[in-house]
Amino acid sequence: MKPGSRLKSSTCDSEVVVIRYAAGTLQCGGAPLGEGSGATVEIDPAFAGGTVMGKRYTDAAGTVELLCVKPGKGTLALDGVALLLKEAKPLPASD
Repeated sequence: MKPGSRLKSSTCDSEVVVIRYAAGTLQCGGAPLGEGSGATVEIDPAFAGGTVMGKRYTDAAGTVELLCVKPGKGTLALDGVALLLKEAKPLPASD
């Protein structure tokens, strides 16, 4: 999987663009992300936190980063571990 790839959830409407990827299985709603379309699998209740359009999601180590381009009800995960919402860096003070 290379940066710029667009992936769709099989559990909800979520779509993401890969910004950074090292290894592992990317999931949404408890099911693997893929290039196909359409919700065909039930959302795992443990992964039903939802995604927000325009936000970036990353793992704790920073090896994976995804940009949400279409929101949905599933939670993004890497190998069964939920991804974290990437916070914006604070700007320096302009004293």
